[in-house]
Amino acid sequence: MSTAALARDDRMPLALTVNGRAVRTEAEPRTHLADLLRDTLDLTGTHLGCEHGVCGACTVLLDGEPARACLTLGGACEGSVVTTIEGLDDDPIAAELRAAFNREHALQCGYCTPGMLVAARDLVIRLPEPDERRIRAGLSGNLCRCTGYAGIVRAVRAVIAERRARGIPAAAHGGADAVRALGPVGARTGTTAAAGSTTAAARPSVAAPAAILDVADDFEPAHGFAQTFAAAHAPEAVFALFGDVEAVAACLPGAILLGTPRPDAVEGALQVRIGPITARFAGRARIWRDVPARTGRILGAGSDAGGRSATEGEIRYRVEPGEAPGTARVVLAVGYTLKGPLAQFGRPGLVRDLAGRLTADFARNLEARLSGAAPAPPADLHPIRLILGLLLDPLRRRFAAWRGPRP
Repeated sequence: MSTAALARDDRMPLALTVNGRAVRTEAEPRTHLADLLRDTLDLTGTHLGCEHGVCGACTVLLDGEPARACLTLGGACEGSVVTTIEGLDDDPIAAELRAAFNREHALQCGYCTPGMLVAARDLVIRLPEPDERRIRAGLSGNLCRCTGYAGIVRAVRAVIAERRARGIPAAAHGGADAVRALGPVGARTGTTAAAGSTTAAARPSVAAPAAILDVADDFEPAHGFAQTFAAAHAPEAVFALFGDVEAVAACLPGAILLGTPRPDAVEGALQVRIGPITARFAGRARIWRDVPARTGRILGAGSDAGGRSATEGEIRYRVEPGEAPGTARVVLAVGYTLKGPLAQFGRPGLVRDLAGRLTADFARNLEARLSGAAPAPPADLHPIRLILGLLLDPLRRRFAAWRGPRP
């Protein structure tokens, strides 16, 4: 069979709305939204620059939020509404921005301009006032090699000031928390409150997803990693606590129970905040425990509030004796699959780093609970530290390999 025939066999049907028009097409599972728009739909106003989600030239609106088209898989946009720069021809905000960009000399070669206008339009809608710091933060994901940004910032400030002077307010999700809501698609998913463990009385109400997701017993994760931590308590005590679902949820930052858990199943939500990005997944998990072997398995699936991003995953754990008498060592094997717009933030290195920090918080809270003390509040996860950790990990591994094993 020829390569072309193989490609045709691998194509999947796709239905979405692009610039107000219903579109039915086919695409390979690996096709990114930017390639689909440019090569299949001939919407070449969406430019491709770095193709790594850094420069922002490919920014489009995905269900009303700015998204990187070069990182978003076309298949993940099934049923979505996509608006490109061509779809903003008759948009009044985009028209004001185009005029301001011309007036303030905010463009030169124009290659970054389509993505810049899409991002700027989002800021005009949401920011309550023409705050330069917030504008620069909101445009920090759109790179320009020509202008020096001064004219771009002046143009966006001018449009915001003019619209507020005409009595056009910011959207309801702007306001005082707008600076925390800045960011691409997924950044405003769920609440902007920092993730943290709560007591049953203080837990906020969480709406369950429209359809509670389930996952098959033979689930095969796309990514996986291992984690271990030590506990200064006997293995029997640690394993017994793992059997108390409410106690585990109280120790895990961001975990919220929905209803009364059963020994073999639980419905709940997990919300995690990484800088300006807050993700909250609600769903169901099934639980298996082997008491004699002190092992267990948690298999679950969930979706975000809009149901467009979903995750499936499993945690296998083993509680074994620690190095010192009366201590325990917990070995975790984590596997997961992330789908939808939030998958563009789910790089394995970042997820592994995030899981490491959550595991460290969980271990501290578990120690506190077994010792009768109150759990410590979780620290916010700063995106710069996460990225630096991701970049430095390969250097640490190379240095360790160069040094060789210690005598």
